[in-house]
Amino acid sequence: MSLQEFIPTPKFEEYKEAFKDFFKLDRREDGVLLAQAHTLNGPIQLSVQNHRALGQMLKVIGADPQNEVLILTGSGDDFMMVSDPKGFELEEADMPYWAYEYAYKDGRINVSSLVNDLEIPTIGLFNGPGFHSEIVLMCDITISSEDAVFFDLHYDIGSVPADGIHCALQELLGTKRAAYALLTGEAIDAKKALEYGLVNEVVPRDKLIERGYQIADHIMSQPRVTRRLTTQIVRRPWKKRITDDLDGGFGIQMFGHVSKQKSIHGKEKIQSTVDYVREGRKNNFD
Repeated sequence: MSLQEFIPTPKFEEYKEAFKDFFKLDRREDGVLLAQAHTLNGPIQLSVQNHRALGQMLKVIGADPQNEVLILTGSGDDFMMVSDPKGFELEEADMPYWAYEYAYKDGRINVSSLVNDLEIPTIGLFNGPGFHSEIVLMCDITISSEDAVFFDLHYDIGSVPADGIHCALQELLGTKRAAYALLTGEAIDAKKALEYGLVNEVVPRDKLIERGYQIADHIMSQPRVTRRLTTQIVRRPWKKRITDDLDGGFGIQMFGHVSKQKSIHGKEKIQSTVDYVREGRKNNFD
């Protein structure tokens, strides 16, 4: 018998409770885990707090050997279209500190954890219009609802578009299309997202989670080792992309963030930026 014991792994019921204000977690007996991000049971409203919670949750899920497939999605009609009205008061009070903690450290962890800390297949479900779509685009498989719209608002709110979305769009769209999307805030609807290769399937919103489970069931049809090792193969392009581009992109964004010396996450500013998406326009200037 060893002189030392294993440190206990995370217990599902404990972290389900710990993350309940940010994610609704539901796990089947076979280890297929559904994580629905939310703010007050509705669409995600961006804040310093939920930004950090994502990376924390992904690391915990990855540390629990009882998890076998992760289905990750949002809640309600939108994915993420506004910020929490008071969600960036911490940043406004101490910009240099939170530019590192929020804009650099937490942001990098969110993306790198999705790729490196999960040894299990991931299925992203994009449930409606929204920014920060890299969270589902960088899953192994991505399914979109029919009414979803993908876009990045960083440039339009005076920020450098290197918040992980740069990795996702450059990897999936290619150099020219990614440059156009990042500089113009191009609104990419679900049909075009499928054509461009951003997503694997488009389904009605009310069938989104059902379809996620169908694909998870197929993945679960093979042995545990096969599933996990296959994940290592399909994720290699993402591992290379984030190794090459993630930290540098976030560093450039953080420099721009600090140089502004003020928050760029005001509710009115973000709301005005996403109006063109709600109005069905392609960008904020045509």
